Amino acid sequence: MTLLSPPRSRPALVAAFTAPKGFGDQTLRDRRPDAIELLGGIPDPSVLPTAELAEATARVLAQPGAPSLQYSRTEGIPALREWIAAHEGVAVDRVLVTNGGFHGLSIAVQTVLERGDLVAVDNPVFPLFLRGLQLADARVLPIPVGADGLDVDALAAQLRAGARPAAVYTVPEFHNPSQSSLPTARRRDLVELAERYGFVVFADDPYRELRFHGEAESLAPFHDSDHVIHVNTFTKTIGPGLRLGWVVLPDRLIPDAVALRSRQDGHSSTFVQAVVAELLTSDTGLFPRVLSEARALYRSRAHALADALSTAAPGVFDVTVPDGGLFLWPRLTDDALDADRLAADATVEGVEYQRGSFFPSGPGTDADRHLRLAYGDTSEESLREAAARLARAVARQR
Repeated sequence: MTLLSPPRSRPALVAAFTAPKGFGDQTLRDRRPDAIELLGGIPDPSVLPTAELAEATARVLAQPGAPSLQYSRTEGIPALREWIAAHEGVAVDRVLVTNGGFHGLSIAVQTVLERGDLVAVDNPVFPLFLRGLQLADARVLPIPVGADGLDVDALAAQLRAGARPAAVYTVPEFHNPSQSSLPTARRRDLVELAERYGFVVFADDPYRELRFHGEAESLAPFHDSDHVIHVNTFTKTIGPGLRLGWVVLPDRLIPDAVALRSRQDGHSSTFVQAVVAELLTSDTGLFPRVLSEARALYRSRAHALADALSTAAPGVFDVTVPDGGLFLWPRLTDDALDADRLAADATVEGVEYQRGSFFPSGPGTDADRHLRLAYGDTSEESLREAAARLARAVARQR
């Protein structure tokens, strides 16, 4: 069993994995003024419902007595919770509105974990979650992520060997950074382990709605268990600046989570909740239209970038187009290429991306041989140019 137990200190969770190279210097490096940035999972403005949000805002502010400018319930306003409950297929009492996805994870961490608890996490892992674990001074146990998401068999082996995590964290659909998804059958296996060994699954699902190939995996294994907290957000679909998301809680954890939230900021913005609820309920076809347009755009851009990499740098990258999400995760096929030098040369050529080593990883991963390329808010023309610049960066080592 590989157990990471760093000394208890503020940066312990960051030090627990291989330190993410480039984590602190992304804004300090010299960049070309025409640099193409493929850094973040940013939705394209063209597929955000800006006009509809403006109209919904006007209607909300015109309501007699301006209820949207008053206090509201900790759990969230009824209209929004009811929409989310229907969207998730759960009872409304299980929905707690949050200030985005990371806030939902923070609530999950503080509701479930005691200080010093062990948490099994994706390997490689979304770095921001490790920051969230600092709230509990937790220890981390890396579990490999493969083509089918979290390796549930590897987790089971750790459990048989004596590991006793209080929670397991995973991004089950279009994993960040690898873009793999956990099949429905494997979700059932994960939940079965959670129920057998007594841990809680933190299922972080911000990309779920952005599937552009194939059929969605089922949420039933998560929603049918009292050992799963399902986290989602409007960040990738309606807009990051709204800072609005939700968690679906098992019945047994609802009182504790609500009590915790009431001792923090009380509730999410009544105004933002009211505008989003008005947006979603005044035209029941709007959200499907928004998703349809977004999926078509991201599908086109994912394929455009993958094709451009193959054309501009044949044989250099092993590229798989994901079934959804906002990233490609190509692997360098030539072990002679220095991944860190490539990132530096790419900066000189005018393209920025996240190195695979940015994502903390434990033993058994080749994350440092990967690039995470975000295509959400970049035009196909710029993606093709980015691929050409990456090819020139590769040529600097040959």
